Amino acid sequence: MNTNIFDVVVIGSGALGASTAFHLTQLGRHVCLVDQAAISSQTSVRAAGLTGQARQTENMTRLAIHAVQKIRKFKEETGEPLVFVESGSMSVARLVEDEQLLRERVVKAQQYGVGTQLISAEEAAEKMPFLVPRGIRAVSFTPSDLYLEAAQIPVGYSAAAQKRGATLLAGTRVQMITDERNGRLRVSTDQGELLARAVVDAAGGWARRIAKMTGWAMPIIPVVNQLLVTTPISGVEPTQPITRILDANICVRPDRGGLLLGGYEKSPTWLNMDAPDPHFRVENLELDIGILRRLANDVAEQLPVFKNAQIREHRGGIPTMTADGHHIVGAIPGVPGLYVIGGCNVAGLSISPALGEQLAQLIVHGTTTFDISDMSPDRFTPQLTEDELKARCSQRYTSYYTYRFSEAAAASRPA
Repeated sequence: MNTNIFDVVVIGSGALGASTAFHLTQLGRHVCLVDQAAISSQTSVRAAGLTGQARQTENMTRLAIHAVQKIRKFKEETGEPLVFVESGSMSVARLVEDEQLLRERVVKAQQYGVGTQLISAEEAAEKMPFLVPRGIRAVSFTPSDLYLEAAQIPVGYSAAAQKRGATLLAGTRVQMITDERNGRLRVSTDQGELLARAVVDAAGGWARRIAKMTGWAMPIIPVVNQLLVTTPISGVEPTQPITRILDANICVRPDRGGLLLGGYEKSPTWLNMDAPDPHFRVENLELDIGILRRLANDVAEQLPVFKNAQIREHRGGIPTMTADGHHIVGAIPGVPGLYVIGGCNVAGLSISPALGEQLAQLIVHGTTTFDISDMSPDRFTPQLTEDELKARCSQRYTSYYTYRFSEAAAASRPA
């Protein structure tokens, strides 16, 4: 590969990077999508594939609604196939404090335009027959939420971008990013040189390594996250709703005749990806099925189906967490033309159609349709220490379904 000139180089072909690349081609930009592994092969394709439109802030809810609308119109917009199931989703509260939180969220969701409603535990059990209503204090139901096989989003966007003229470079490791001081940035790779007016760090678990090349310490930490899928179980139907149990931090959905179980354990495993082994890939992760068994045991009273279920698939990825639970999208401080899209907070796949679109608009037009100012990279000032960052990311991860954003307004800054 000789020196090639592009409008934008996007580093990382997961859901966020692939979405950004596609939407840039929609806006007429000449794009290069670079990945050190195979295109769209790492964390995004191992996600649970869940959507959840009822978020804790109005802005995130509106973005999540928009993302679901784009998933519904994916084939129309990209020309690539995408199959989804509009099953709806349920959130289950077993604790007094979670019941109050759930009721507050239902009110907010309705204010924000999501048709979330409270239903009885018995109604919930009718919708999801494997859910036993014992010990349940409250349940919310969002009829328009959907799920899908995760790989369809990054694979589809990458393919659609290529059909629109984007260059896809797999097996290409970025080694250096240099400001040429002439309105262009140079991306040096092990396969040659790339020049562009803008560069996007969308490298997911490797994003800190890329950001470090620009002199910016990106405040995210990759965490090992796992899920399992059972062998087929009699009575499982694809239309049964996504089910989340708040205090247990677990989610369940139908998956090819079986059930998928994922969750967020109390003692997460963090990875140092600043300078990882160049040959490391997500498929090399050391996984621990015991974590998922403990999560399943925690909900055995409500979901006894997992007690004797046989496991068909056990997989994991390395999503990235931020201190305040918001994504990081926007211009990297200090070097004109550098952008980032990351900090997925284990919810990046479902929001990627909207966030990639917004970042593309920002790069091309300097403005966005939706307000993404609370995702700005420069909100982390002064810089958190590594210990502070890890502590706050841990709090976010280990209380994923009960985390209160209202209490995290200052979490991005040291006390």
